[in-house]
Amino acid sequence: MTTTAIPPAARPAPAAAPTRRPRREREGAAWVFLSPWVLGAIVLTLLPMAVSLYLSFTDYNLFDPPQWVGLRNYTQMFTEDPRYWRSVVTTLTYVVIAVPLQLALALAVALALKGMKRGKGFYRSAFYAPSLLGASMSVALVWRAVFNDGGPVDNLLGTGGWVNKPGWALSAVALLTVWQFGAPMVIFLAGLQQIPAELYEAAAVDGAGKRRQFLSVTLPMLSPVLFFNLVLQTIQAFQVFTPAFAVSAGKGGPADSTLVYTMYLYDRGFVASHMGYASAMAWVLLLVIGIVTAVLFRTSRSWVFYASEGER
Repeated sequence: MTTTAIPPAARPAPAAAPTRRPRREREGAAWVFLSPWVLGAIVLTLLPMAVSLYLSFTDYNLFDPPQWVGLRNYTQMFTEDPRYWRSVVTTLTYVVIAVPLQLALALAVALALKGMKRGKGFYRSAFYAPSLLGASMSVALVWRAVFNDGGPVDNLLGTGGWVNKPGWALSAVALLTVWQFGAPMVIFLAGLQQIPAELYEAAAVDGAGKRRQFLSVTLPMLSPVLFFNLVLQTIQAFQVFTPAFAVSAGKGGPADSTLVYTMYLYDRGFVASHMGYASAMAWVLLLVIGIVTAVLFRTSRSWVFYASEGER
């Protein structure tokens, strides 16, 4: 048997390897696609922040050129302005009241929805709706009417108008925030659905009741979601403005009982035209939120459980 050799010229040419674009060309394409975001971040975020930082060291009234005054705005804020410290105390009180109540209500509703067999989608949408509507001025004004003299709360409880009582006005503002529990509720519900059913079955076999299952299974497994909601809602609570502005008719009353930090910042910057002072207040608020967030992250190591890390 004889074999015929194929001449080299008749052999098929090997397929050409795909050419890879140079790294510099690929990076250039990436920057082209990122350029809208980068320009937006620089023009709409970083540049205004830099201007605000500069204005915090000046005396600026929105009409005349800013005059450099150094640290005078900060020293005046901390040592000469009692209303500033009143706004700080009011804001801290609001955060301590509103955030735990909102998270507790969101978790309770999420637990109730998790056990529902029918109508879960409808109730989820119904409970989420206040989160979409609650930040609007119109709803806040309705809320003011509800808690005003002769309103439904006054007619039901006979306690008078909450918005006109220094001891109750901030509670009305906090309840408006608590009513907007839809966003953390949805996040809690998603976290509850990720907990393996085998853990509850094992706990039931060991004789654990519903309360023990909640404390020993639900809370530890849900702690990352709880931590996420806690950080998010705390940051938002420090920046509260619309509910307090609407409930107090933009004055922070009665007796400055609803004068939260951002409302006093608005008053100094846009009512009194002390924009340099307001800029200094804004940077102090940014620093405080950063410190509180860092503290929450630091303390989370002792109570947040991540299943992928095993026992902590």
